[in-house]
Amino acid sequence: MHSSNRPQPKPGIMDIAAYVPGRESAPGAAKVWKLSSNETPLGPSPAALEAVQAASGHLEAYPDGAAAGLREAIAEVHGLNSGNILCANGSDELLGLLAQTYLKPGDEGIFTEHGFLVYRIQILAAGATPVVVKEKDERADVDAILAAVTERTRIVFLANPNNPTGTYLPVEEVRRLHAGLPGHVLLVLDAAYAEYVRRNDYEAGIELVSSFENVVMTRTFSKIYGLAGLRIGWMYAPAHVVDAVNRVRGPFNVNALAIAAGAAAIRDRAHVERAAAHNEAWRAWLNEELTKLGLRVTPSIGNFLLVHFPQNGGKTAEDADAFLVARGFVLRRVTAYGFPNALRMSVGTEEANRGVVAALSKFLNG
Repeated sequence: MHSSNRPQPKPGIMDIAAYVPGRESAPGAAKVWKLSSNETPLGPSPAALEAVQAASGHLEAYPDGAAAGLREAIAEVHGLNSGNILCANGSDELLGLLAQTYLKPGDEGIFTEHGFLVYRIQILAAGATPVVVKEKDERADVDAILAAVTERTRIVFLANPNNPTGTYLPVEEVRRLHAGLPGHVLLVLDAAYAEYVRRNDYEAGIELVSSFENVVMTRTFSKIYGLAGLRIGWMYAPAHVVDAVNRVRGPFNVNALAIAAGAAAIRDRAHVERAAAHNEAWRAWLNEELTKLGLRVTPSIGNFLLVHFPQNGGKTAEDADAFLVARGFVLRRVTAYGFPNALRMSVGTEEANRGVVAALSKFLNG
């Protein structure tokens, strides 16, 4: 039958390569360590689990459509006005809502060559044109981004720190990027890993959003807070952006368990501190041990490392991946991110971290 006799997706949809999450299983392995999705090895705050328990008794009722309890908790911890905060079903949903709100066919959205795959997906889903900008030394290049801006540019997506590289732009560079953008272009600072950063020259974006009309910062509860299964994201944005996006989002886009758990999780600062300290110590250890094995590791400030493998001799990333999976260690292939010969490893428990290093030592020298 001729395909014109059935409903057709709008232009751009069939150009989308569907997002493939990190693999979870390792068939045949007795125990599996999943290090493919940058999940926290410490799990969520006990306070968040108690809040879920309490909220689960009332699932017949709709959640608060404004997610007020969650927005107030975020505002309190970060010293923000809750009116400038909008919550969503993961920061992925926010990226989509921003694209749907600000991009139309003919418009362009910019992101960098190793940036988060969801940017391309959402730009295409909005019917707009993705513009990919080269990075320099696996880091976003401000001059290259500014050179790519045209009269059709409406959004620039910048992941800072970036996944899967773990590199970042210092605050002066982010400010220089913003200063070079026309006022009608929205700069989206995706700071999903901000809580892990311990650098004096880094800012997640709060100051920039507070000072300008065309900057938005997105954040998530999926990483350091350990609530990836509940899907909670939030953005801090100028009032006019919040107002516009509020008209597009689903009326109950954050569920009741997420609202309760998120509010409890963000107030448990001791748990966040423990997770950041664990990450700092073990990321440094992994970096050193993997480098000792002769592997190149991209300098990361996130909760993961991008590890590069030899091009040949049966020691490629693909070979390493097969070797690790057979032993229960599941890392992330990053071919779709432009790194066919690297694996991204989330910082795991002590057992997982030591296990990967021991396995890779055997793989490289065996």
